[in-house]
Amino acid sequence: MLYKFSNTQLPRIVIIGGGFAGLTMVKKLNNLPYRVTLIDKNNYHNFQPLMYQIASSGLTAESIAFPLRRKIGKYPNIVFRLAEVTSIDKQHKTVHTTAGEIPYDYLVIATGATTNFYGNKNLETKSLTLKSIPEALTMRSAILQQFENAVIQSAGKPENQHLNFIIVGGGPTGVELAGALAEIKKNVLPADYRELDPAKMEVHLVEGSGRVLPTMSEKSSRLAKKYLEQLGVKVWLNTLVNDYTGHELLLKDGSSIAAENVIWTAGVKGATINGINPDAITKGNRILVDGFNQIIGEENIYAIGDIALMQADGAYPNGHPGVAQVAMQQADNLVSNFKRIHNNKTQQSFIYRNKGNMATVGRHRAVVDLPFYSFGGYFAWYIWMFIHLMSLVGFRNRFMVFIIWMWNYITYDRALRIIINKYPKEEYEHRY
Repeated sequence: MLYKFSNTQLPRIVIIGGGFAGLTMVKKLNNLPYRVTLIDKNNYHNFQPLMYQIASSGLTAESIAFPLRRKIGKYPNIVFRLAEVTSIDKQHKTVHTTAGEIPYDYLVIATGATTNFYGNKNLETKSLTLKSIPEALTMRSAILQQFENAVIQSAGKPENQHLNFIIVGGGPTGVELAGALAEIKKNVLPADYRELDPAKMEVHLVEGSGRVLPTMSEKSSRLAKKYLEQLGVKVWLNTLVNDYTGHELLLKDGSSIAAENVIWTAGVKGATINGINPDAITKGNRILVDGFNQIIGEENIYAIGDIALMQADGAYPNGHPGVAQVAMQQADNLVSNFKRIHNNKTQQSFIYRNKGNMATVGRHRAVVDLPFYSFGGYFAWYIWMFIHLMSLVGFRNRFMVFIIWMWNYITYDRALRIIINKYPKEEYEHRY
């Protein structure tokens, strides 16, 4: 039987967010007995694990983004609305958006996470971030412009603060970006900026815990640190940030690092929505859910992905890690439960099956954690490339990324070093 959105007899499911969780739900709900509305403030799905490659001139923005309408256009029971959600009216079962009111019978919140500055306004306004494609493009332009500024000022200055890059946060994003910047120092600077001494470019990685990649195995952490140091990255462990002046990164121990360029990847918080039970909002702005991903204290309202905090999974009493696999598995389970609801069957609790984690630290350097084994090096790097390539949405994106990667591999060149819009420091400091 073909189910269509025009069939008003079908129950309505509204999904907020077109990330990994939302997009997985949409695909699984195709031709099921529900009317589905997907809402997102962007008209594209963004492949976040490769965002750092946009910022470091390795990939185009278009190669990791996929139009949502192109994906759902062939699904007869699903529609898309480009809008921002302002609030939820639980009494009338309505979602208030910038595009009007959208009624629901079941509501799924898959809004993901945003950057967490832990209340520090200087870091919020003066540092660069990497949670969206516009932010990645801003970072690319800011990095390239600092190189140009360094060329202009190098004749009159023995020390060049423009070439000092500090990444705060030693998770996968921070580690991968640090490796990419180190490779720019090694391969791009000598070729494109002959007036500059590459040795003056410094890449610092600051991590508050005792190791980089703290969510991965100790073996992978050691290997990642070794790879970073081989590339010339200065790794600061057990180092907490206190403040940022715009020119100096101030540390908790009273010391400081000269820094014109600070990139903040040290924390995230849930992107919550007005109208949710405030008692369900917990640490990090995440929403407490039960074993079925239903929000605590709410009826027919669910949360999945980075926004959700589930304590019912015995193996993860403090919640699941904020990775794509969790989001997609929760989406799968929730769709399965919607089928069960329709057939008056008992729902199944969510159990996360960890398939492994990985991170790359540059050419021929990567680490992979499998459930029972960890390894690094050449083979890990090839596996990282293959998994990320195949995880992209759409054949066109996979083909584009493959071609660009092959070109970069052969030429040692990051060919997308283009400043589309200029972002002087005084401008991007006031973007908020």
